[in-house]
Amino acid sequence: MRSLFRTLLGLVVGGLSARLLGFLSRFHAGPTGRRGLVGRRGFVRNAALGSVLIILAQLGGGFVRFFWPNKTTAFGQSLDVASADIPDLNGAPYRYTPGKFYLIHNEDGLMALYQTCPHLGCSVPYQGPADAGNAFACPCHGSLYDYNGTRTGGPAPRSMDYMSVNVNDDGTVTVNTGDIRQRAQYEQDQAVPYTA
Repeated sequence: MRSLFRTLLGLVVGGLSARLLGFLSRFHAGPTGRRGLVGRRGFVRNAALGSVLIILAQLGGGFVRFFWPNKTTAFGQSLDVASADIPDLNGAPYRYTPGKFYLIHNEDGLMALYQTCPHLGCSVPYQGPADAGNAFACPCHGSLYDYNGTRTGGPAPRSMDYMSVNVNDDGTVTVNTGDIRQRAQYEQDQAVPYTA
């Protein structure tokens, strides 16, 4: 089926291009109105013009394709986290890769930490338990963060950014990844109360 479609497409495109070239050949008629042979100068001019137009069309198509936005992830939307994925109190955070956040559960409730370092945008991995002091460490330049995302060391200018969290009636959590908030330190109202 695919080869039949390509064959029919080739016939249609070939027929249209033959008619177009026939129409363009009328412009090569001499001053008396009769058709003459294309001279060397005219052939070279038309070949150079045609090749320049083909190259410009390819560059334009490549330019458009390169700068056309590709939305391949769910980042920037409201995402749901199942109640089974919500971490225990001070447990290992739940990493939601398509949403680019960690969901943590501290004494004040749930908080979604943006996994990008505010220093230069590296991804910050989770290192260890909440009571270790430095739960998150940026591998690029050594910025350190505690379990709540508060900066404890390194060149980062502020604490990890966080996203708004809503707890639903069925126990699931909705994180708005389009609402990223900056902060200097951790405050109690940044976490949303949650009871299992």
